[in-house]
Amino acid sequence: MNKKKILLVDDEADIRELIRFNLQKEGFDVIAFSNGEDALDGVKKHQPDLIILDVMLPGMDGTEVCSLLKSNPLYKSIPIVMLSAKIEEVDQLAGLKVGADDYQIKPFSPKVLVAKVSAILRREAMASKSVERESGVEYKGLLMNLDDFSVSYNSRPLKLTAVEYKILYLLISKPGRVFSRDQILEKARGDDVIITGRTVDVHILSLRRKLGDATTMIETVRGVGYKVRD
Repeated sequence: MNKKKILLVDDEADIRELIRFNLQKEGFDVIAFSNGEDALDGVKKHQPDLIILDVMLPGMDGTEVCSLLKSNPLYKSIPIVMLSAKIEEVDQLAGLKVGADDYQIKPFSPKVLVAKVSAILRREAMASKSVERESGVEYKGLLMNLDDFSVSYNSRPLKLTAVEYKILYLLISKPGRVFSRDQILEKARGDDVIITGRTVDVHILSLRRKLGDATTMIETVRGVGYKVRD
């Protein structure tokens, strides 16, 4: 099983290391940053499953970082837990209003923070309408089997190319999440596959044709990329 990836942003090195240690001990993969600007670049590069974000950062503060991420279709579905030494209700509400999923006041128990992270990720997994199996993924009648790379929709077999299979698997593994053409390209290409950014649209068009009645399942997000309707 792939480790869940946590992106951690805090300008205090000792707090970063404390949180990193406790998360890694529980099996999480942690990427840490000390400021908002680097964190935004890190989100684009690493595509984390959850973000732990300090409010009081040098330069761009955590509230602004959260607002930018939640207003971007590519990243708005990533859960964010905000950290802050500010204990006033108005400060907590400010974080929640820009889209934070939870708010942890400093000082805090590392074990409690890790428990919150685990709980949020469990809720995210349960909320997803795609059902992950040992052998593949099922979503609204669409079944992808990883054992034999077969695909079916309402028990009707579909014949997909290797690239189409990789693209469809990426999209239905996270319903509602928008993937840019570059992200799709990165996941779909391989040593035995030749694909360029300009051909992603062609592969999507071919996928839609083969899906038949489920063609509207793949939605175009204008100027951004594609997603499977949630």
